[in-house]
Amino acid sequence: MSRRDGFSPACKAIALFLATANHAKAQAWVPPRGEGSISFSYQRIDNTGHRRTNGHLLPRGRSLDMSLYLEAEYAFTNRLSLTAGLPYVFAKYTDPNPPASPIPYLPVDQCHCWQSGWQDFGITARYNLAGGASGAFALTPSISIGAPSHDYNFRGESALGRDLREVRMGVDAGRRLDAISSNLSVQGGYSYAFVQKVQSISSNRSNASLEGDYFVKKKLLVRGQVFWQRTHGGLRFGSLSPADLVFPGEVNTPELLNQHDRLLRDNYWRAGGGLA
Repeated sequence: MSRRDGFSPACKAIALFLATANHAKAQAWVPPRGEGSISFSYQRIDNTGHRRTNGHLLPRGRSLDMSLYLEAEYAFTNRLSLTAGLPYVFAKYTDPNPPASPIPYLPVDQCHCWQSGWQDFGITARYNLAGGASGAFALTPSISIGAPSHDYNFRGESALGRDLREVRMGVDAGRRLDAISSNLSVQGGYSYAFVQKVQSISSNRSNASLEGDYFVKKKLLVRGQVFWQRTHGGLRFGSLSPADLVFPGEVNTPELLNQHDRLLRDNYWRAGGGLA
């Protein structure tokens, strides 16, 4: 995959993608009271380059990210559940060439070695307003808190994450399409994240998703998903001339260059599918 709407990594919050991707379960439905689960996920992302603000892909600054994500959920009632998770992240700079100037070539990237460590704690509370655990329709607001597990490095292509606190508020809705097939369901969600400001710059964001699930057999599910993200603020590196915003764009001071890895604007559409 290639990074969007910037020139350097706009976001390496791998745990965030795992959470918003709705990879393991239906977020619109809450488990029955007293039911709990523990899930373990692995993710690998091959970063093939960076997209400038005009959409041009520059195959420079390539890196590899992997994460191991442990998550636990417990339903206190038929409507209220709490989920907590923490990822362990591995990151390595894989490009044989240094990043394009003026991006600094940091020691953590120069060594072409693995950087690893715990990233951000995540806690989410979900409350089902309608539908229940087994209903044909479900409407479930949620609130999530994310906080760095420690003061880790956020600079460079092999950074573990953005090292920022955030609070995310969202709502998910889902429906079984029994009129078409009792094996078919759709769900969608929207969330808004209030992200810790750095140098008075906001990187709050909106996320939305749409998913369709079909049970081919009792134990086999086919899934299709679409994801959208819009950053409300952030920094743009711009593009080479001629362009509406000429490189280095809004990253025009040493202080902003030092913080750009976690402040770049990151807007995207993503589509995917899978089996469960």
